[in-house]
Amino acid sequence: MDINIIQSVLYGFQVALQPLNLVYCFFGVLIGTLVGVLPGLGPAAAIALLLPTTFKATPVSGVIMLAGIYYGAMYGGSTTSILVNIPGEAASVVTCLDGYQMALKGRAGPALGIAAFGSFIAGTISVIALTLVGPLLAGVALRFGPPEYFALMVVGIMVLTFLSSGSMFKALMMAAVGLTLGGIGMDSISGKYRFTFNIQALLDGVGLVPVVMGLFGIAEVIENLEAEIKRDILTAKVKNLFPNLKDWAESIWAVIRGTVLGFFLGIIPGGGAIVASFASYAIEKKMSKHPEEFGKGAIAGVAGPESANNAAAGSSFIPLLTLGIPSNAVMAIFLGALMIHGLQPGPLLMSRAPDLFWGTIVSMYIGNGMLLVLNLPLIPLWVMVLRVPYYLLYPLILLFCLIGAYSIDNNTSDVIIMLIFGIVGYLMRKFRYEAPPMVLALVLGGELESALRQSLMLSRGDFSIFVTRPIALGFLIVALLLLVVPVVTQRKTLSTLEGE
Repeated sequence: MDINIIQSVLYGFQVALQPLNLVYCFFGVLIGTLVGVLPGLGPAAAIALLLPTTFKATPVSGVIMLAGIYYGAMYGGSTTSILVNIPGEAASVVTCLDGYQMALKGRAGPALGIAAFGSFIAGTISVIALTLVGPLLAGVALRFGPPEYFALMVVGIMVLTFLSSGSMFKALMMAAVGLTLGGIGMDSISGKYRFTFNIQALLDGVGLVPVVMGLFGIAEVIENLEAEIKRDILTAKVKNLFPNLKDWAESIWAVIRGTVLGFFLGIIPGGGAIVASFASYAIEKKMSKHPEEFGKGAIAGVAGPESANNAAAGSSFIPLLTLGIPSNAVMAIFLGALMIHGLQPGPLLMSRAPDLFWGTIVSMYIGNGMLLVLNLPLIPLWVMVLRVPYYLLYPLILLFCLIGAYSIDNNTSDVIIMLIFGIVGYLMRKFRYEAPPMVLALVLGGELESALRQSLMLSRGDFSIFVTRPIALGFLIVALLLLVVPVVTQRKTLSTLEGE
């Protein structure tokens, strides 16, 4: 291992072990686990809601807490899946298949235990790999100039639109809306106001925090009020939390395979924890000597997906911290959080803010240990939390949203913007328009425009600068392919259907 990496990791421990950062890490993983346990409130919504609470903290402490919420939610989701058969967050859907069946057979303890230990092993290995891979990618990205950054940001937006589950056209529309929202306010070069319509609240632009709190928080609550979630909570006492040797023998290779798969899928934009958990389950069922046991309480069906989603949660920080490109909706909110704190994610982050870069990475080592210690003893508490009726829970979330939006600048305009985007977010869900492309375009809009302008200044207005520089050209070709491939695929599908 490079001596510089060892020194950097030691510096990271020095930062992460500061008492204040340890407290923020603890609260992050605790809140994250709670978010994972509560059905209907995912990590994206939780981070959006809690973003205002980090403004009074240092950037390092704030980001450490937000990171803890993200990978903590991956841990907590397994508890709900196993005990209630309702996934706490989307990446834990697969855990329901075998986890709940194990619980019905009186083996909830080993299921929860292997989920916790598998998550700990996968999370730790993922962070070690992040420590090694991150500096290498950042070194390559240091060669980037404004044209390369512009092309890279275009790829980032196109990736999220390409991987949207709905219509590609709708996703592109949302990205366009996001770019328009990002242009509201004062033009940084001319000093003129754009798209403000003489509304005082828009002179400083549309804030990211009210928008994401509305799109993910308020909209989530409104949508969940419509759905009646039936919870059959396991009433039997959970015991034997430590898996026996037979359980480990059946699970260890599932944990290893899930870790490797999750790590690589987490790096790929759009891959993430959800894809990793589904892919891991499919692989384990394919490789098992007894595939007929899957869906009936196979412990490997819990170990593999839980390891995969936690490994993916760790590795998804790689493209964000080293290239400044978020790989999923949660990372898009993270990107906004870093920029609000005055930090630009990318290859220069390591040199400009080494305390944040290495402190955040090392805090994940510590956070994974905290989660292992927290998860198993607190299972009875999480079962009690699951019994809290939703008619009490949702008003508290709405109240927290209102306080959070107002506390940013003590401005009622932010509350109004949040409520407007809450309604907009609800309607978007109803009509199947996805929020992540819009949020990412809003976050990257200003930087995208600046990179475009700087590039044209370098070339004196000649657009050929984007095709004469190999890296920029490569990124634009990738973006074009992401745009064209779905259209071609859709036409082929329609031709096939017409032929039949």
